[in-house]
Amino acid sequence: MEKLIKGLQKFQQEVVTKKRAEFEQLAKGQKPSTLFVACADSRVAPEIFTQSEPGEIFVIRNAGNIVPPYGSVIGGVTASIEFAILALGVRNVVVCGHTDCGAMKGVLHPEKLTELPAVASWLKLAEASRRLVRENYLNISEAEVLDVLIQENVLSQLENLKTHPAVASRLAKGELNLYGWVYHIADGQVDSYDGSEQRFVRLDGAKSPNATPVARLQRRQPAAG
Repeated sequence: MEKLIKGLQKFQQEVVTKKRAEFEQLAKGQKPSTLFVACADSRVAPEIFTQSEPGEIFVIRNAGNIVPPYGSVIGGVTASIEFAILALGVRNVVVCGHTDCGAMKGVLHPEKLTELPAVASWLKLAEASRRLVRENYLNISEAEVLDVLIQENVLSQLENLKTHPAVASRLAKGELNLYGWVYHIADGQVDSYDGSEQRFVRLDGAKSPNATPVARLQRRQPAAG
């Protein structure tokens, strides 16, 4: 706690003091451009790797960056999505997975979650992603299975987003863009799903990603014979 308190003091003295006008303006309300759904993993910090200032992105974080289908779980995620789109008017939604995701490891190996019943129950919302990977990506290593699951789970959550009335309505009007990202912890790189290429491509600032993915990844099929 001592480190956190010292950090708070530094923030108040070095950041707030220098940006007093900006913080006073923020105190009057928020107008973020983007809803960002990320994993709760402590190594993933959307505000840092996107270099966003306070008030620029509206962040939802949970284990596995999961978006429950509308009506399946009425809770904080559903309420936050509705608020961000209808009350705040965000124009973009990013669902961001990440490498070495512990939640996705749990999805692959639910037998290891016997002492974590609440976690196990939550991760059942990613069962479609697990089954999709196990049944459609054959002859790949366990490490590759995890990487592919992380990607496919991002796409599954984007599909779940479309079941939310606020999202479906704004998409139909052309007032909302959806993006799927995977953040690489080791080097800070980000892969973005490109619907036209049906794969994740490196997002390096040189190329804008295509909004609203419409197709799945190219899956590996079993070898002939």
